[in-house]
Amino acid sequence: MKVGNGRTETGGPGGLRARVSISERIRRDIEGRILSGGWPPGHRIPYEHQLMADYGCARMTANKAISALVTAGLVVRRRRAGSFVAEPREERSVLEIQDFLADAARLRQPYRHDVVADTTERLAMPECRRLGLAAGSSVRRVTCVHWIGAQAMALERRVIVLANVPGAKEQSFEEMPPGSWLLRLVPWSRAEHVIRAVNADAETARRLSLAAGEACLVLDRRTWQGDALITAVHLIYPGRRQSFAGTFSPSGFR
Repeated sequence: MKVGNGRTETGGPGGLRARVSISERIRRDIEGRILSGGWPPGHRIPYEHQLMADYGCARMTANKAISALVTAGLVVRRRRAGSFVAEPREERSVLEIQDFLADAARLRQPYRHDVVADTTERLAMPECRRLGLAAGSSVRRVTCVHWIGAQAMALERRVIVLANVPGAKEQSFEEMPPGSWLLRLVPWSRAEHVIRAVNADAETARRLSLAAGEACLVLDRRTWQGDALITAVHLIYPGRRQSFAGTFSPSGFR
């Protein structure tokens, strides 16, 4: 039904649905296009007068929706140019996280990744609890091995939450690995990293051309957009081929 000037709409099965303001509907529609990859970084967001015509609303309503997207880090405003889909930030949090595709290009070495497994599934309750997701959440689970030159650099096991990254459902990861695709197309606002040491089990040793029991570094990382989990990844690096470094200073130092 047509709605206008800040009014809300109802509907759905049985005529019942939570009342949603027009500004929230505009925000959700634009957010959906961004997170699905339909509007890539740099894409111009419709001008406020276009949104006013499309949604039958006041300029203040359209402005409120765009402002919410700016606050969330999905949209940037440029003076006298308009509003645009934000460029995803480089993935840095205390330490720099590798984009294997970009690393290979910097080293002028060939890159490839082998997709070992790729499934779409609903998570069991224990994993939903661990990741803070609703029961039965649908995810894309991808396992791959990254190679730079002749060396296997890492074994990656990744979960992508499809409710929050709908564009990942149909995306082929044969040409571009999932981590590189997410970095380029899906904005994020918060990341968590946990690093630990392990010994290579039989599968890891085989995939990374290691001796059984060889020392490895494991990085577990989760990224969010606001409160919505985007992805959780488990990366295993051969210890002798990888190091992490960070530079720190006391907070009170001047």
